[in-house]
Amino acid sequence: MEFADLGLSPDTLKAVTDAGYLTPTPIQVQAIPVVLMGRDLLGVAQTGTGKTAAFTMPMIDILADGRSKARMPRSLIIAPTRELAAQISDNFVKYGKYHPLSMALLIGGESFTDQEKALDRGVDVLIATPGRLLDLYERGRILLNDVKILVIDEADRMLDMGFIPDVERIVGLLPKIRQTLFFSATMGNEIRKLADQFLMNPKEIAVTPAASAATTVEQGLVTVRTLDKREALRRILRSKNVHNAFIFCNRKKDVDILFKSLDQHGFSVIALHGDMPQSKRNDMLAKFKANEAELLVCSDVAARGLDVSDVSHVINFDVPVNAEDYIHRIGRTGRAGKTGHAYTLATPGDARLLAAVEKMLKQPIPPLVVPELADMSVSMDAADEGDSGRGRGRGGRPPRGGAKGRESGRDSGGRGRGGRSQRSNETQVQSETPVPSVAPEITITAVAEAAAPTFIAAETIVAAQETSLEGSAPEVRDQEPPRERNDRGPRKDRARHDRNSDARGAEDRARKTRRNPHGIAEMEIADNVVAFGGFTPAFLLVDPYGGKGPPPEMPAAEEDFGEPAADNHETAADEGHENVQDYAPENEPSARSAAADHSH
Repeated sequence: MEFADLGLSPDTLKAVTDAGYLTPTPIQVQAIPVVLMGRDLLGVAQTGTGKTAAFTMPMIDILADGRSKARMPRSLIIAPTRELAAQISDNFVKYGKYHPLSMALLIGGESFTDQEKALDRGVDVLIATPGRLLDLYERGRILLNDVKILVIDEADRMLDMGFIPDVERIVGLLPKIRQTLFFSATMGNEIRKLADQFLMNPKEIAVTPAASAATTVEQGLVTVRTLDKREALRRILRSKNVHNAFIFCNRKKDVDILFKSLDQHGFSVIALHGDMPQSKRNDMLAKFKANEAELLVCSDVAARGLDVSDVSHVINFDVPVNAEDYIHRIGRTGRAGKTGHAYTLATPGDARLLAAVEKMLKQPIPPLVVPELADMSVSMDAADEGDSGRGRGRGGRPPRGGAKGRESGRDSGGRGRGGRSQRSNETQVQSETPVPSVAPEITITAVAEAAAPTFIAAETIVAAQETSLEGSAPEVRDQEPPRERNDRGPRKDRARHDRNSDARGAEDRARKTRRNPHGIAEMEIADNVVAFGGFTPAFLLVDPYGGKGPPPEMPAAEEDFGEPAADNHETAADEGHENVQDYAPENEPSARSAAADHSH
């Protein structure tokens, strides 16, 4: 069958011939006569089978008779994405060049002023995305009560993107008597309910199963570890004869990361995602269609409506979250009966997503045989340090703590939800372990080499100095488990902190434990020792005697920390003597007793 057998006008047939099309596709053969009859239509077909031309060609003939009015379009086509809306606009320009029909394109990212001027002149065909259409309607710049034909294209994508409430509102603004054409690449229960809501006694056309891949697309699957995905992609691009290719990522952030990686490795690549300004998106598409770049790294915004001729490959860098998106992605290649290739990079963490895709296809994706990937391929059951499943961080990176952190959950980092961290338990264990004796000589180098990259608390330094001067291990106090903040009561009921008193109590000890994340046991600290916020500067670790001990004139007991001096060893400062050598305590017993009373 040819286009001339479908009932199209001579002017439309001439435009189709100029475009190089001779034989209609199955969806066009069944849909065009129904649309020309004025019936509602429910069409289901694979992406890339010519659905857009199936409604644009008969609409041109229907709208050829009539006159447009200002701000009152005669037909309305709703598309989910700007790229698809622009693609539909190109089809009307291509097939309607011999008809004096006016057209307006309402999409986001473009000037309101230009779009309002086009509406003021009157349009026969209005192509719009839901958001921009409602914006102009609320501004009072457009009226929808003269729409005779409504087309809802890619209805399943509308559902996925959350546009159905907007579409329902738009349909409520249209006349009840109209012709409605409803097209979708897949047909689920939700789509069926929408069709029943919008259509009246429709003619249903399904030329393919509800969700199936085109037979002209050769599919392949390779499973690698997450950290090897970029290298695997580069090897595929170098080993296969890639003329031009779509590379799909699940997230916009990953699009930018992969684009920079491929660009640094010398590939001809551009990027496209929904956060780009519309002018830049148009420029990227124009470059790709003009073969100025071989690779287009994109999100699912490019999975619908982009008709680029002779696309040789589609590569799923990420397994799609929605199984039906797989059909739309690989539909960018193998179009119009040509052969295409679709490869998917999966990781062991993608088992659930991959199973959903294969269940929809009703067959497994065949493995991709690439000799260059023999040393990187793994089984789907293999362990993956950079697992892309639920435990994976954003961008394919493993969570903090590595594999050990994944096994114990977020609690491995001490910040887990639902309880106290493991470090408090480590502190409890360390407090019950005897502290070994510290070497008498402490230098900055020794401490730095032994303690880095950890911190040394003031309690440990005091204990080390006591051990150095007295020659015995410090006494370790049993540490109480830290209490929650809400158990301490109001601030006004707490005991007032006194630096020179011993009345800090268990609450102060618990508070100090919370400031001691490394689990260092708490030591006895004399009242006249001044701490430095739980840490001691390195210069205080220097032995004042250079490792030789105190001078013979001054016994070691005089360097204690607040303890009463033993027998006749008192400090000269208690009696106002500046030099300890000028003072002979054995000759002045009264001074010795007075100094002892003062020290107590």
